[in-house]
Amino acid sequence: MKVSVKVPATSANLGPGFDCMGIALPIYNTVTIEETVLPGTGVEINVIADSDAIDPMSLSHIPLDENSIIYKAVELLYNSIGQTPSELKITIHSSIPVTRGLGSSSSVIVGALLAANELLGRPADEAALLSIATEIEGHPDNVAPAILGGLIIAAQEDDGSVTYRKLEWPEEWAITVCVPDFELATEIARSVLPKEVPMKDAIFNAQRLAMLMYAVNTKDSELMKTALKDRLHQPYRMKLIPGLDKIMDNLKHIEDVLGCVISGAGSTILVISKKNDLDKIRNIVKETWANQNIKCDIKTLPVENQGAQVITNED
Repeated sequence: MKVSVKVPATSANLGPGFDCMGIALPIYNTVTIEETVLPGTGVEINVIADSDAIDPMSLSHIPLDENSIIYKAVELLYNSIGQTPSELKITIHSSIPVTRGLGSSSSVIVGALLAANELLGRPADEAALLSIATEIEGHPDNVAPAILGGLIIAAQEDDGSVTYRKLEWPEEWAITVCVPDFELATEIARSVLPKEVPMKDAIFNAQRLAMLMYAVNTKDSELMKTALKDRLHQPYRMKLIPGLDKIMDNLKHIEDVLGCVISGAGSTILVISKKNDLDKIRNIVKETWANQNIKCDIKTLPVENQGAQVITNED
């Protein structure tokens, strides 16, 4: 039996929604799991670059054995129903850039979980899959929109369950995804964050996140300009993304720009705007980074409102 699952890219945080908010985007990884008939072969994992945006070298560090998060996701699901994985062949067709803050690791965790769940006859419901994925990833900000699609606000509870709600992204707002040609490992981006923050910064972020949710629900563009600010992670990560301060400065002169945020841990950035002046926005980012000798891939994308989908299920 063979199952394939198509999973969207995700962007976490959106400024103040640190570790609790994420949005799905129409760039995809496909995870295929096939039960093999040769006993004793164990797990075989293959990763294939499916896009020119993927540097094959960036895939070379991914573990391809039982130490892989892909296998761990499958193993956790099997263990949850009292089984162990049999001989499996897992193939990932990768179009989501790696270590760029676009949820590439979350996508393979989610894809592997959903494919394994199909192989097992769907013993886990959506809530269980979300809980297992969050356990592996550590927080739900990427895995929740990868599974559910759209803009998601989510939190992991003490019992491991995930509480979430889906918000409707205004069609009037565009998301310009700017992917530079350098990687930024999540471990490095996490290492620069302080273990404690001042109370005033925590309050600042609570205010902005509340404003962000209200702005999205009411399509309030002016409020969104205030809401996308952050003090918990972006000020510390700015120095890891050359030219970002200049990009933000240059974008301030465009009235229809609502804000510029780091996508997840970076290095990708998102520019949130109205659907005017998109060429101008893209050119500002491209030229500012070019002055830093940084090449980039820039696309204005809609929100992917559909989450991970089983695309083939062959007996």
